Amino acid sequence: MFSGGILNSFCHPAPASLSPATLRSMKLWTAMKCAGQRQCSLLLSVKGTLHLEENIRGMEICYLSMETQNSQCVRVKISKDMNVKSAVRKVKVQFNCFEVSAGQHLHVTMRTVPNYCGVKKDQEYYVEDCRNSDVEENIPVCFVSGIRIIYDVDRARKTILVDISETVQGTDYYVRLCHQWFLCEDVGPVALVQGKDLVKPVSLQYTQLLPCLCIEAWPAIPDAQRTQLCPFKNDTKALWDNVIYNPNTQTLEWEAACPVHVTVSLCQLMKTNDQCVDLENTANIAAEKVKYSRVDAQPNLCMKFATKHGSWVRCPFARGNPQAWEMNLAVMDNRIEVSFMSQAAEAKFSVHVCNKTEASLCNSTGIHQPISVAGLSSTYVNISGKTCGSDICIQGRRTDVDYSIPSHICDLPCISATRSQEGDENSLSILSLIALLVLTVTMMGLLGHKLLSVFHKETHKEKSTAQTKMQSMKSTCSLHL
Repeated sequence: MFSGGILNSFCHPAPASLSPATLRSMKLWTAMKCAGQRQCSLLLSVKGTLHLEENIRGMEICYLSMETQNSQCVRVKISKDMNVKSAVRKVKVQFNCFEVSAGQHLHVTMRTVPNYCGVKKDQEYYVEDCRNSDVEENIPVCFVSGIRIIYDVDRARKTILVDISETVQGTDYYVRLCHQWFLCEDVGPVALVQGKDLVKPVSLQYTQLLPCLCIEAWPAIPDAQRTQLCPFKNDTKALWDNVIYNPNTQTLEWEAACPVHVTVSLCQLMKTNDQCVDLENTANIAAEKVKYSRVDAQPNLCMKFATKHGSWVRCPFARGNPQAWEMNLAVMDNRIEVSFMSQAAEAKFSVHVCNKTEASLCNSTGIHQPISVAGLSSTYVNISGKTCGSDICIQGRRTDVDYSIPSHICDLPCISATRSQEGDENSLSILSLIALLVLTVTMMGLLGHKLLSVFHKETHKEKSTAQTKMQSMKSTCSLHL
C-alpha cells in the first residue's frame, strides 16, 4: 500500500529550493471506452498540475486496488529543454488509460520524478458501481451479475456438477467451491470455463457437505462481481461430528468447520428415555471452538449442541471405546459388597447410598465412603445389608476429574430378612428330612426283625417235624424185625 512510511523509504531528501507546492492539484474521474454496443470498459483518468523546478524531471502517477492490492504506475518525463525554455512554469499532465472495474476502491498517488520526500498528493477514489445507470447498461460485469447457478451433488464420488447460465456470449468464467468465513476461502482449485464450453457442466470435488460450503461463479475479468450460492446452509448436522478426546490430557474438544452460533454443553444420556440432561456449569456459547479439561470418559457422558434450528447430541465415548471404569455389586451373607475397576493408572471414587426420586436424581442418605483404585485391580467397600428397597441405590462417581457422571445400581435386596427366612426354611427342611430318614430306618429295622423272627420259628418247626418223622420210621423198622 502507498503509505507514507513506505514511500519515504524510497524517496530523496527535497532540495531547500523546492517548494512543497510543486504539485499544485490532482483531479480524478471515470471514463468509458466501448468496442461495440454494451461492450464497454471503465478507465480512470488522472489530471495533475506540476510547477516546474530545475530539479524536477517529470511526474509519476500510480494507483493501488484496495481489494486486490494490484497496482499500476505511469511516468511522464519532461525534457530539459522545456524545463529551461518554458516561460510558463506550470505544466498540466493528464493520463486516461488506467483500466479499472465497477465499484473498485482505489488509492491514487501523484509524486515528482525524482521522488522527493514530502512532495506528493494522495487521494482515495471509488469507481462507479452497477447502480450507476451508464455503468449498468454498458459494462458486461453489471448486466451479467445475475449468473444462474444450477448444481447436482454426486455423493458417491463426492463431486458437485455445476452449470452456469445467463452469461455473456464469448466471455470466460471462473467457478469454484469455497468456505464462507469472513471471506470465502478456496476449497480446491478454481475451474476456468471458456466461453465456448459454457454448455458443459463443471465437476468440482468436495470433502464434506457443510453449511458454509458455497459455489461461486464470475466473469474472468479483473474485479468482476461474483455470484454465490450456498445450498447447504441449513444442513448443520455434519458440524457436530468433529468431537475429539485426548486420553493423555483427558481433554474433550470440539472445533467448528464453519462459523456457527451454537450453545455447547456436556450432558448425561439417560437410558430410560434417551434424553440428555445438561451438566451444571458446562454451557458455552461458541462460534469456533470449545474445550473441556479433565473429563471422565464414560459412555453416557455426551456433548450437546443447540442452535435456532434444533439440538444435537454426540457421545464420543460410546463408539466402541473401552469403558473408563466399572462399578459392580455382590450380595454377601449379611452385607452388600461394592467393587470398582478402572482403566486409569490411579483413580479416586466416592460411594453414596441414595434415595432415587426421579430418572436423573438420587438424593444422598448421608452414607458416604471415598476410595482409591490403582489400575485394573479391584477395590471393595462393604455396605450394610439392611440398606435395601426398590428406591434405594448405590451411587459411584469419580472424584479426581472436573466433569463426570454418576453410575447407579438400584433395587437393592433386603438381605437380613430374606436370608433369615431362607435359613429357617432350610433348617426345617433338613430336620424334616432327617426325621423322615430316621423313621424310615426304624420301620425297616422293625420289619426286618419281625421277618427274621418268623423265619426262625418256621425253621424250628420244620426241624421238629423232621425229627418226629425219623423217630416214627425207626419204630416201624423195629416192629418188622
